[in-house]
This record gives sequence, structure tokens and C-alpha cells, in this order.
Amino acid sequence: MSASQLAAAHENHQHTGHEHEHEHEHEHEHEHEHDNDIYSGYFEDNQVEDRLLSDWEGDWQSVYPYLKDGTLDEVFSHKAEHSGEKTAEEYKQYYEKGYQTAVDRIVISGNTVTFHEDGQASSGEYSYDGYEILTYEAGNRGVRYIFKLEEGEQLPEYIQFSDHSIYPTDSDHFHLYWGDDRAALLEEVSNWPTYYPSAMDGTEVAHEMMAH
Repeated sequence: MSASQLAAAHENHQHTGHEHEHEHEHEHEHEHEHDNDIYSGYFEDNQVEDRLLSDWEGDWQSVYPYLKDGTLDEVFSHKAEHSGEKTAEEYKQYYEKGYQTAVDRIVISGNTVTFHEDGQASSGEYSYDGYEILTYEAGNRGVRYIFKLEEGEQLPEYIQFSDHSIYPTDSDHFHLYWGDDRAALLEEVSNWPTYYPSAMDGTEVAHEMMAH
């Protein structure tokens, strides 16, 4: 192969490699935009899939104490600066109502869900009871994954998970609704106790929130 042919082959290889790299970046950006749409509540019904309780397996802490002690104040300031829809104090009031709960820890292992409240732990067995797609006032939507109590006393008959995902995936945080009336719970949109991994400290939780 002559020097000119070698140079041409090298240039063609570089160009092909660059094209492949560009295509890969484009695909990655498209997937990222697609995930962002779903996270924001824009998706088609046929995209929604059933999920197992194992998606939420782990040891989870309520973020409400971090709101009360001021750890999340930087999150509300961040939201105020970037959205302009509310002041930091207005955001704090909104989330105080949303995060409020006495259940400060939840542990999920297999089909067992353990609620920790005021130093007391109560465990029950839950089974999958389907999902419901909700449409919010803003026009976006959400999916509640519902589990029904099979065994246990003095526990909610239903628990409903919402974590911005619509198909099987390990959750990194979630909102949980619980009570004895399945339909009434679906109407609850102002109080959504929120849980992050118990291994995270308050600063880590705040920074994770600001990353979304």
C-alpha cells in the first residue's frame, strides 16, 4: 500500500470512528431526553409496565426531619432561583405539607414491609395489586404502584409507590401513600411522604434533590 493510500485509509477510519461516536452520543442524548420526559410525567399508556416490590427493596429514611432541621433549605433556595415560580419560603411550606409524616423509616425485604414510627416497628406482608395512571392538574401524569396487605395487624391495607419511573428499575427514592381505602389514596396529591436510602446523610439527600 502506498503512502497516499495508507493516509486515505487512516482518514477514512478516523471519519468512520467519528461518525460512530457521534451516533452513539446522539442515541445517548435521545435516551436521556426520553428518561427526562418520563421523570417529568410525559409518557404513553403502553410504556407502563408492572413492577415488583423488590424495586423498592432496602432501608429507607423519611426526608421530613431534614426539612424540619433546615438541612433542605438550600434545596428550596435552589428551586426558587431556577424556577421563579415560588420563593424559597413558599417552596419550604409546600414541601413541608408534602413530606410530613410520623413514619421516619421504612425497611423493605422480600414481600415484607416494616414501618418505623415513634421507636416502634410494625411489619406486614404485601402483594402486588396493579398500578393506576393519574393525570395531574398541570397536565403531566404519574403512576402509582399498589400493594395490598396479605398478613399483618395494625398496618395500612394498601401502600402506593410513586417514584417517577414507569417500568421495572431499582428505585433511588420514592413517595409513599398508605391507608385502608385504595380509591381514596389515589385522590391524595398534597401529602406524599418521601424516602431516600438510610445510608445517605442530609447533605447527600439535599444534593441528590438538586441534581433532579
